[in-house]
Amino acid sequence: MEIGGLTGFALNLDDGRVQVVAEGQRENCHRLLEWLRSDDTPGRVDGVTEIWDTPRGGYEGFAIR
Repeated sequence: MEIGGLTGFALNLDDGRVQVVAEGQRENCHRLLEWLRSDDTPGRVDGVTEIWDTPRGGYEGFAIR
């Protein structure tokens, strides 16, 4: 999936979870969430928890850490 219009990062955590921080237009964020809940992801996704917050900025592009 192209992360079009979003900035932020995806980070593998030590406990096996993946933290994703994404900023951009709400529609693009919803599209990312739909993709994460689909069967078309590159890895296994057992669940998605959403936390919406005020954008903080400071990201250039979307990084996999």
